[in-house]
Amino acid sequence: MCSVSEQRLTHLDEAGAARMVDVSGKPASVRRATAAGRVRTSPEVVGLLRAGDLPKGDALAVARLAGIMGAKRTPDLVPLCHPIALHSVTVDLTVVDDGVEITAETKTADRTGVEMEALTAVAAAGLALVDMVKAVDPAASIEAVRVLRKEGGKTGEWVRP
Repeated sequence: MCSVSEQRLTHLDEAGAARMVDVSGKPASVRRATAAGRVRTSPEVVGLLRAGDLPKGDALAVARLAGIMGAKRTPDLVPLCHPIALHSVTVDLTVVDDGVEITAETKTADRTGVEMEALTAVAAAGLALVDMVKAVDPAASIEAVRVLRKEGGKTGEWVRP
């Protein structure tokens, strides 16, 4: 593992200009990533979610689909992210006492990782959920979007400490 002083940002060239990293020489390998986040909302919304009574309809189903769609559109949203073939995207939403926990898992067999796709899935699901509940709770917020785990490629497995 490199020390912080030895690490460099791979999306910058020697002059500091943004660039898309050349991954053409890397071998394709199975890569997976898991990301998570949450939507914090009011007890009233939590009750409506549990009862399936939100005015806009099935918020959890809409959020799940938005997450999957978001993962597929990651290179359109993140300028230097490679377009890759996603082989699997799973978005799980769990209603808890103060909101909804969101977890996304992504998988590919490609030359670069899928953590950005997992993060985008969580963020897109969270955005859709906020849109679905904002009439009841305009203060609903997306929080703690982060990578939990990634594996594959030359770095192997990384798990959030």
